Amino acid sequence: MTGTLVLAGTPIGDPADAPPRLGAELSAADVVAAEDTRRLRRLAQELGVRVEGRVVSYFEGNETARTPELAEELARGARVLLVTDAGMPSVSDPGYRLVAAAVERGVRVTAVPGPSAVLTALALSGLPVDRFCFEGFLPRKAGERAKRLAAAAGEPRTMVFFEAPHRLAATLAAMAEAFGPARAAAVCRELTKTYEEVRRGPLSELATWAADGVRGEITVVVAGAEPDAERPGPEALARLVAEHEAAGRHRKEAIAEVARSSGVPKREVFDAVVAARAAARGD
Repeated sequence: MTGTLVLAGTPIGDPADAPPRLGAELSAADVVAAEDTRRLRRLAQELGVRVEGRVVSYFEGNETARTPELAEELARGARVLLVTDAGMPSVSDPGYRLVAAAVERGVRVTAVPGPSAVLTALALSGLPVDRFCFEGFLPRKAGERAKRLAAAAGEPRTMVFFEAPHRLAATLAAMAEAFGPARAAAVCRELTKTYEEVRRGPLSELATWAADGVRGEITVVVAGAEPDAERPGPEALARLVAEHEAAGRHRKEAIAEVARSSGVPKREVFDAVVAARAAARGD
């Protein structure tokens, strides 16, 4: 008889948010695979439960090597509980490889639902929630990040991102560049914790605010793109830039101003200007 893999959601801040089943699963599991074993011990202490099974570490650095070991435990009938530092395993956390291995072996996979930074931030953002997508962490390198954001610029659904606090200002600035400075967004910080904060506004304003430094766990929610019919076309964008230039502004300043007022990325305005000038030359 094969065992069972249990994915357990853990509190994203306040230990009181732990689902009632979590304590029972911690006590009953044959093996508890934890992203951070020290945090697991603290959580068990806060919940007043005793972990009876074997505790092993399961984090990004050893996930690939440890997955076959845990899969064998499951194949022998063990009940394996997987917990990460906060939220649900597999959602920007270790877990996917083990789930895939369990499914491949015909092992039952179930979950203990728990708090979610994605859904909590989405609900608090004040942005549309009828359709949304989760983008996780963006690439750390500026060029790769810009490429990913450019590909998402036309996404009509509300988008949810995770970000490290020391990269938040750069990420918001890159979002303003890719999505347009007027795009509505919300930065959710330290959700469910003592210093919880939700800052809402246009991306350009949020980038300026974050430039002074932000601490804590961060989730960013960004409004989706408006329908194309509501956005100026390339010809209109080029014409607006030309009007600003005729008034004495430098082209770079004119492009930035048109992007801000029109709510479109500067790259889109720049491309429109290049295309218009090429057409005028007969290229």
